Amino acid sequence: MFLKYGFNAVSMEKVAQSAPVSKATLYKYFDSKNALLAAVLDEFCGSLWHSMEAVPRNTESVKYNLTKIASTFVDLLYSSEGLALYRLVIAECNNHPKLGALVYETVPKYALTQLEQYLQTLTDSKHVNIKDTHFAADAFFSLLKCDLHFQCLLGISPPPSSEEKQTLINQVVAIYIQGFLYDQH
Repeated sequence: MFLKYGFNAVSMEKVAQSAPVSKATLYKYFDSKNALLAAVLDEFCGSLWHSMEAVPRNTESVKYNLTKIASTFVDLLYSSEGLALYRLVIAECNNHPKLGALVYETVPKYALTQLEQYLQTLTDSKHVNIKDTHFAADAFFSLLKCDLHFQCLLGISPPPSSEEKQTLINQVVAIYIQGFLYDQH
């Protein structure tokens, strides 16, 4: 309903009617519309969370681990639902500033923190030398978003095909490993 009608147009009453459950039941689980949207986002991003949590904290398969994280992130980011959610949040956060903070805490910050912790593990093991793991984690996700994500959000370009996504992932992981992980003195 959020994607179809927008955040402002969806009321807890309309959600309860659509579910179908009582408003009291809905409020038992979600104390506000913001909390409901956070739950939707958390559910939507579940595959990314599981992928990132499943990354072994060893240093034996860095390329494999980064490719796995990148694949899940790119699939989520460029899906029609992912693009629609991104548009929704951007459109609504000016009128609902707490919504923007809620979404940031639910999605990007969690992903950044997980990747930052993995990169810190690699640094602590002396396998790599990353001076700023926060920046390195942010750069990884930024490279995957690139200009193509903005074009997809604006409807200028269609979401990439499976082959195009795999090419993007392979290029980003290769340059990231070379530039961030092994070329820092």
